Amino acid sequence: MPEPDAAEYDCRVARAARAAVSIWCEVRQGTTRPWKAAHLQDLSPEGFRIEHFPEARMQVPLRIRIPGLHLLSARLCWTRNGAAGCEFVEPLHVAVFEHIVRLAA
Repeated sequence: MPEPDAAEYDCRVARAARAAVSIWCEVRQGTTRPWKAAHLQDLSPEGFRIEHFPEARMQVPLRIRIPGLHLLSARLCWTRNGAAGCEFVEPLHVAVFEHIVRLAA
């Protein structure tokens, strides 16, 4: 899948340090919507891409549960063809990022 155009990419997520991963997790937007299974396709300390999240809504806070980590907050940066790019509210510590990538390998 091609990367989003700069005009669509409204976050501070850096292009460097991205890792291709295949991680099943759960996501939820808002506080009343149910948790949904999601497949992460890439990850960086600053953000991630969800393979299929067609119901994603811009401007609605997102929560993500990655196995083995505490609940993380993120915001939606872009959507394209059902995929969604998100930015962590607080970036992952580099050691946490590297640990996740090792586990996903």
